Amino acid sequence: MLDALAKEIILRTHELKGETIQTIYFGGGTPSILNTEEITDLLELIHTQFTVNPNAEITLEANPDDLTSEKLLQFSKTKINRLSIGVQSFFEEDLKFMNRAHTAKESIECIQEAKKYFDNITIDLIYGVPNMSTSKWQENLNKAFALKVPHISSYALTVEEKTALSSFIKKGTVKPLDEALAQEHFNLLISETKKQGFVHYEISNFGKPAYFSKHNTSYWQGKTYLGIGPSAHSFNKTQRSWNIANNQKYIQSIAKGILPSETETLSAKDRFNEYIMTGLRTIYGVSLDKIQHDFGIDTHASLLKNAIKFVEQDLLEIKNNTLLTTSKGKFLADGIASDLFEV
Repeated sequence: MLDALAKEIILRTHELKGETIQTIYFGGGTPSILNTEEITDLLELIHTQFTVNPNAEITLEANPDDLTSEKLLQFSKTKINRLSIGVQSFFEEDLKFMNRAHTAKESIECIQEAKKYFDNITIDLIYGVPNMSTSKWQENLNKAFALKVPHISSYALTVEEKTALSSFIKKGTVKPLDEALAQEHFNLLISETKKQGFVHYEISNFGKPAYFSKHNTSYWQGKTYLGIGPSAHSFNKTQRSWNIANNQKYIQSIAKGILPSETETLSAKDRFNEYIMTGLRTIYGVSLDKIQHDFGIDTHASLLKNAIKFVEQDLLEIKNNTLLTTSKGKFLADGIASDLFEV
């Protein structure tokens, strides 16, 4: 797999057309199984093939049970300067419900240990879990605040078809998800993080000033990115491509010098819809000047016409010629965005 990743990087060097890389992200699967030498080799290859900002944000995603003291010491000797830790919850019953391999104790211990080596740490937390009371969600947040992590990504539990959770709900073993409870948790999340000095800069992301995720912000702002490995997605502002998900087929194809990917060219409608979706999820909003410049005066007029009902309901607002979700509208941002799409 590592040989294939290296070969794909070389095969695709030309795609960034001399752009300077600002962020590198080692994402899931489980990149924390790599050792120091393997990570260093990949990073050195990237630095050889591309121009990389000397202060680039380099993130590694990991589960708490993977981050032993020895592993953290190893990672601290590489160019990695940010950790994303999949905590999910600080309660054992929630972790068992979500089929997580780590314990709450491991989460706390690994964060405490990680802070010895890394300043920039983000953790994931899940809300809207069945049987999670609002007071329990508050306790989850309090534990995160006590650990003084500078960034939290928090998502509502969702049910995917053909999963164990979906099956349990259909059988009545598990209660259906309660959207009202999830909204209550979300509102508490917003108010409590604000008290602690976090900025709610994207629907699911809360960062202390200077600790926003540069990598994810690039996605939301529509910047070019290159994805390497099975299932990885790439974007060049007009086209989106994605690699085959099968590991063995990926390795075999790369060995032959063939990129195992599919590509779609985005229409103006696709680009408009994506900008509406990502813009309304962030504090940067949707620039009405950009809409007129990139998509034309008719699209600009149509967007304003469709948005007015949400402005009247105090779900959207217009500030400095930018369309933004209000505090009341944040939980409904995706639904509002889809209502504003061109179809």
